[in-house]
Amino acid sequence: MGKRAARRRNRPQQPNTNVHELFDEKNADWHPLGEPEQKGQRDQSYRRNIRPKSENQAALMDAIDNFNLVMALGPAGTGKTYIAVSKAVEALDNGDIARIVLARPAVEAGENIGFLPGDVEAKMAPYLRPLYDALNDRLGAKRLKTYISDGTIEIAPIGYMRGRTLNNAFVVIDEAQNCTYGQLKMLVTRLGWNSTMILTGDPDQTDLLPEMSGLSEMSDRLRNVDDIACVQLRDKDIVRHPLVASMLTVL
Repeated sequence: MGKRAARRRNRPQQPNTNVHELFDEKNADWHPLGEPEQKGQRDQSYRRNIRPKSENQAALMDAIDNFNLVMALGPAGTGKTYIAVSKAVEALDNGDIARIVLARPAVEAGENIGFLPGDVEAKMAPYLRPLYDALNDRLGAKRLKTYISDGTIEIAPIGYMRGRTLNNAFVVIDEAQNCTYGQLKMLVTRLGWNSTMILTGDPDQTDLLPEMSGLSEMSDRLRNVDDIACVQLRDKDIVRHPLVASMLTVL
């Protein structure tokens, strides 16, 4: 074996014609993800702007651009949460705000699953799953994990919000129909300078006792206040399966 290895070392090296053609000058821009003009296409898909699919969705997006406090009310599947989260990501990417604050009441949909292990983030994760899904779609898993780790995206339990002032932030309060009037009053008064707050919810689909939900009363009181927008989405704005709209008309 030693003599054979020595003969290999002394043998003149021949160019490997099976490989070098992939990396010659005419192929210098080759990239495993595709042609040069397609580089970054995967990341780019997370940064594209969304487009409304109905007039009321367009009205909601316009309200978010022009008002600091917006209430987005409507049935399930109308895109309230997705639009709010997408506009939050857009504002963050544009440098308009420094952080995103997400809050959602920890209320089960008719089923008590008991105490959850872990820190606050782990305990809130099941309740915030819809928000995480929208963020993951807009940012990608890697950016989302980085933003949560460094505090750019903050998970804020409603019970810990009292006394705070949310400056330079985009705040999304999801499933607001599961908040009491007192909780909503506390939340809307957290709004600070250079901040936008979106409350999303369906007053007709609360997991609290009907008399406990404060969203309807809050919207009635605030809809006529200057510089506050209240956008009502309808069954025709539902973007889930067409059966969802049909079912909601009779349920």
